[in-house]
Amino acid sequence: MMTSPPDVLQRILDPAGRADPYPLFGQLRETPVTRRPDGTYVVSTYREIVALLHDPRISSDRRNLDGGGTESPDQEPPFISLDPPEHDRLRRLTMRHFGPPHSPGTVDGLRPAMLDITTRLIDDLAGKRRADIVDEVAYPLPVAVICRLLGVPEEDESRFHAWADQIVETLGPGEEDRAERERERQAVGQELDRYLAGLADSRRSEPGQDLLSGLVTYHGPEGGMTPQQVVATSVLLLIAGHETTINLIANGMLTLLRHPDLLERVRAEPGLIVPAVEELLRYEPPVQMVSSRIALDDVEVAGTTIPAGSPIVLALAAGSRDPSHVTDPDRFDPCRARNEHLGFGGGVHYCFGAPLARLEAQIVLGELVRRLRGPRLVEDPPPYRPSPVLRGPRHLLVEYDAVEAA
Repeated sequence: MMTSPPDVLQRILDPAGRADPYPLFGQLRETPVTRRPDGTYVVSTYREIVALLHDPRISSDRRNLDGGGTESPDQEPPFISLDPPEHDRLRRLTMRHFGPPHSPGTVDGLRPAMLDITTRLIDDLAGKRRADIVDEVAYPLPVAVICRLLGVPEEDESRFHAWADQIVETLGPGEEDRAERERERQAVGQELDRYLAGLADSRRSEPGQDLLSGLVTYHGPEGGMTPQQVVATSVLLLIAGHETTINLIANGMLTLLRHPDLLERVRAEPGLIVPAVEELLRYEPPVQMVSSRIALDDVEVAGTTIPAGSPIVLALAAGSRDPSHVTDPDRFDPCRARNEHLGFGGGVHYCFGAPLARLEAQIVLGELVRRLRGPRLVEDPPPYRPSPVLRGPRHLLVEYDAVEAA
């Protein structure tokens, strides 16, 4: 272990390198565990990341940091920021209304609505020869789906997008302005919390078939959620449920346009979109790193001892391109065998919304490939959003010759 001079992670965090951080992630892997000047340990190789994702000595609760976390004492942390057993209880209560075993058809039941929304969005591109795939397709579908799932009125979708954008842009490990970003996130979070608390109150008196109604009304052997836990869970689902999917779709379309031979192959073989999305999660993951882990005890990783109380960054994007784990890691290969990527993390915090994100990306990318004729990039690289954690194009301008009928 060593402190890399210059600090490679700081260069990854710099927006100037957002378009292609992978050479820097490669440099990071040369030292599997790196100690930054602020005392944060960065882990960047596949085997070591997987081990820590499954290690109970690694906490996701920032209140375990030396000196405590920066969260407001009045805010309930979402279950992704908690450790077992409370994390497991809250996750089970949420999953009860989202997936197997109690609600096995929830995600697949959204398929017709996803396809209908996608069809209408692509229909709107007809008659034009240029479109912004982010603003006109990649954003509207996921936000519509998560709002429908939660039970948010359609007229409030634009407010949700603004709140989520503001929260996401404050994320990121180690920058000098962390305290200011935390204040901004808390201010926006409080506004979003008030809205969701009001919506949850209305569901208590008049429950519907949506997920929010399930969260506020269910009380079983493990109890139920407090009003504060309902709000925290809803905020988590909002951010995780559409911000990451926007980036997955945008990164996916950008990658396919950069590989026109593979785009044509997916058009000819529609079933190839399923493994293509898995390869996108490895090759251009929407979540580049996890910056919220803390060592509860001294932990030895690749010959380095990470002291108890130290913050840890898991560089997932570096791990998924680790040549000791995957052959020819910098090549996009939709037919890659045994694609064991870190696109959805791992361990007890494996991405809760993975089935939903996969299905949305498969539908949207499959339809874009099928219906756009002669698509080509207007600008490469496109402009990127500032966040180094949730990485994706801010705009993706594409020209095309025509839009095929649905």
